[in-house]
Amino acid sequence: MADLKKLAEEIVGLTLLEAQELKTILKDEYGIEPAAGGAVMVAGGGDAAGGGDAAEQTEFDVILKSAGASKINVIKEVRAITGLGLKEAKELVEAGGKAVKEGVDKAEAEDVKGKLEAAGAEVELK
Repeated sequence: MADLKKLAEEIVGLTLLEAQELKTILKDEYGIEPAAGGAVMVAGGGDAAGGGDAAEQTEFDVILKSAGASKINVIKEVRAITGLGLKEAKELVEAGGKAVKEGVDKAEAEDVKGKLEAAGAEVELK
């Protein structure tokens, strides 16, 4: 059996891009999808709770409305969040009204929103 403590330390040490890639591998190759609370759920067919149409929104887009007065700080934060290069991050920030992250769970969307607002940006979730 693998050393679970070592595995846990490796998972905790992943960058955002590496964690996203791990999520994709687990979903595509093994049918395992992380739940919003951090637990792991096996992807299955059907409607588990029968909620269907009245279900709460599970995927959010983080939209950068404006950079505010601290544009440089916002560009730095966008680079850290998205992994974009300096030029691409600057273009995204200057364009305004663009999505920084799309299709993320509520916890991640709130986290990204908080980081961008702390850097001085005006952000909305859709």
